[in-house]
Amino acid sequence: MNKRDLIESVSKELDISKADGERAVNSVLANISKGVKKDKSVQLLGFGSFLVKKRKARKARNPQTGEMIKVKASKTVGFKVGKKFKEMI
Repeated sequence: MNKRDLIESVSKELDISKADGERAVNSVLANISKGVKKDKSVQLLGFGSFLVKKRKARKARNPQTGEMIKVKASKTVGFKVGKKFKEMI
């Protein structure tokens, strides 16, 4: 399922137009992004949690040249699946 499929599914389930379904999906995604940025996590009980994770600086190998390069420390977003969602799968 991609975003377009999700929008269609939400539109059908809520019996709303695709434009309204798209606004609803975009709103949820935007608010998850804002929540992760502000609070470093968003927890949706039964579904899962979006968390900010830190990656340490490290050395890696450039696959084209074989040369060792330094990779800076960075942040990424991780997802930890919730119990109910995990059991459903």
